[in-house]
Amino acid sequence: MRLATIRTADGTRAVRLDDGGLVDLGAADLGVLLDDPDWRARAANASGTVHDAADADFAPVVPRPSKVVCVGHNYRNHIEEMGRELPAYPTLFPKFADTLIGARDDVVKPAETEALDWEVELAIVIGRDVRRADDARAESAIAGFTVMNDISVRDWQFRTIEWTQGKIWDSSTPVGPYLVTPDEVGGVRPALQVRTVVDGRVMQADDTGTLLFDPVFLVRYVSTIVRLRPGDLIATGTPAGVGHARDPKVYLTGGETVVTEVEGVGACINRIVGDA
Repeated sequence: MRLATIRTADGTRAVRLDDGGLVDLGAADLGVLLDDPDWRARAANASGTVHDAADADFAPVVPRPSKVVCVGHNYRNHIEEMGRELPAYPTLFPKFADTLIGARDDVVKPAETEALDWEVELAIVIGRDVRRADDARAESAIAGFTVMNDISVRDWQFRTIEWTQGKIWDSSTPVGPYLVTPDEVGGVRPALQVRTVVDGRVMQADDTGTLLFDPVFLVRYVSTIVRLRPGDLIATGTPAGVGHARDPKVYLTGGETVVTEVEGVGACINRIVGDA
C-alpha cells in the first residue's frame, strides 16, 4: 500500500493511493491512523471519498510524530567524504515536528545562513508501540518507508561538536509524499537506489543496501533508548555527495529545485525560496 496525508479544504486527511485516486481512510492524518492497532486492515479496506492524486497537496506523511530520530554517518562513502572513521554505534540526533514540511512544499532558506545543504534519506515509519525490541518485534514495528530531505544549515551545525542546531530549523525538512509498506519494496531491509538531483544535476546516488546499520537494527537500537510510538520517524542517514563536502563547497542559495528520491518509495520535489 501507498498511504499519505493530504491537505484539503476541510483539513488534513489520511488517504490510500488507488488507481490514480486517493481514497479517504476515515482518519485526520496517518499519525491518527497508525495509532489504531488494526490500521493495516482499515487502510486496505477503506472506501471513502476519492481525492484527485494529480492535484494533491501533500502534508508531511505524519504531521505530528512524537519523535523524529535521525542517524548520521550511516553510508561508508559519506563518512569518508566527511573525514571521519566508521562508527561502532549509530550517531543519533533529534528533529521535531515543527521542522517537517510536505513533499512538494517550498523550502525557505533561512536568512541566517549561507550554507544550506541537501541530504536524501530513506525514513522508517513506525506502526506500533515498541520498546527494547528484538529482531522480530523490530520488523513488525516498521509500518513502512518514506523519503526525507534532511536539509542542513551547515554553518550552525558545525558551531559546536553537537549537530542539532543545524538540523532543526523550523519548516525545513520535506518528508513524504507516501508511506510505502515493506511488501512493496522488498521487505524491511530493502536495497533501494537513493539520489538527490539539484536543477537536473545528480548530486547524490547510492543504495540503501550499503547502510552500515539497517532499518531493523535501528529500530532495535533506538527502542532500547526510548519508546517508539506509532507515527514516529527514523531517518536512516545520507550518502556521499552533500554540498558541504565538495571542493569547492556547493550550497543552496535560492531558486533551485531539489529532488530527493528513493526507488520504489517516491520523491520530494522542493523549490528553494528566500525568507520573506
